[in-house]
Amino acid sequence: MNNSALNENIPNKSIRRRVVITGRGILCPLGCDISTVWKHLIAGKSGIRFIDTFDVSDLPSKIAGLLPGEFNPDSYIDQKEQRKIDKFITYAVVASQDAFDNAGWKDLRSEEKARTAVIVGSGIGGLPRLYETSVSLANNGARRGVSPFFIPSVIGNMAGGLVAIRFGFNGGNYSITSACSSGAHCIGEAFHQIRDGYCDFALAGGAESVVCRLGIAGFTSAHALSTSFNDTPALASRPWDKDRDGFVMGEGAGVLALETLESAKARGATIYGEIVGYGASCDAYHITSPDPTAQGASISIDRALNDAEVSPLNIDYINAHGTSTKQGDLAEIKAIKKVFGEHAYRVSVSSTKSATGHLLGAAGAVEAIFTTEALRNGVIPPTINLSNPDEGCDIDLTPNISKKRDMAVGLSCSFGFGGTNATLVFRSFING
Repeated sequence: MNNSALNENIPNKSIRRRVVITGRGILCPLGCDISTVWKHLIAGKSGIRFIDTFDVSDLPSKIAGLLPGEFNPDSYIDQKEQRKIDKFITYAVVASQDAFDNAGWKDLRSEEKARTAVIVGSGIGGLPRLYETSVSLANNGARRGVSPFFIPSVIGNMAGGLVAIRFGFNGGNYSITSACSSGAHCIGEAFHQIRDGYCDFALAGGAESVVCRLGIAGFTSAHALSTSFNDTPALASRPWDKDRDGFVMGEGAGVLALETLESAKARGATIYGEIVGYGASCDAYHITSPDPTAQGASISIDRALNDAEVSPLNIDYINAHGTSTKQGDLAEIKAIKKVFGEHAYRVSVSSTKSATGHLLGAAGAVEAIFTTEALRNGVIPPTINLSNPDEGCDIDLTPNISKKRDMAVGLSCSFGFGGTNATLVFRSFING
């Protein structure tokens, strides 16, 4: 290979390419397609229900945001193949296929596939399969108790791995595991890869399915889950409300199809929005509790705004992390006030986890889709169950009822155990 050919593969870092969203795939407790999910979200519907898929009689928390009963992956993955993989991988493949189809990428050439990355993460990975296999090993021994597919069925990178194999994408495949920021970090990294010229297309997002006995017991033992609303599940997830007592576990996946504006326009693709900024930081404070001064969260938001070259005064909507834990909720409000100053009282904020529960590693990706849909439709989704705001929660948190608003720029925040923080900035698509 001559030097000129080598130079063709070196990105020109002086040129920042515009990155647009041309496909979306979503699975969450409100539905399994974007139109259904959005309709239920802005109507204030809750996707939280009693867990009826395994025994919860001895568990303090008995509710979760489960995928609706109509979810059926059989048309995407053969049942025999499904038995070889954990559910989070299935969810990632389904959401990625929907994003791929939505983007109209079926005619990508081999050279374009070589420039297509897959960055799909998970906060925990195959916890249900780990739990089931551990029980089987104890009961049946090593010979009969452990499937030969066990290891590839549970490791976190297999979500993106199977997606890349499915479509033949050679442009880089890895997963980011950063607790509840995983999906947002994956999207942010994919955005930078395309913007800076390392690839031209990407499927990016997160998938999670840890609603199992071990998952519920573990988070309850950590005093993280709600236990006071087992008889009224729809009321359990209530960010910023004085009556909240923890978050509600959810499951699902969100995947965005990202590409350069140039390629999207050349294909005549539908453009659903533009990603313009990404910031990441660490609290460096505690393994599970957020920094009460909100220093790390503030840095993440600041970095995203700087990356986007957007003033805080231009932000119209914030899709907050808002999990329904007292420490996390109040720290996030403090971060918003710290970064936005007086504008914090003019920006619209909501937590869509009030409706879906907390999808852990998939949360940031699903909420990225919610943020872009809010901008596209000019509607702020509500924070349901917010009847009695906690002290200091005096900004516009869009309580209980969605509202119309003209918007151009939105921001989505994701924070997680270990003090990890990620922030994404989206803009309504403006041609030119």
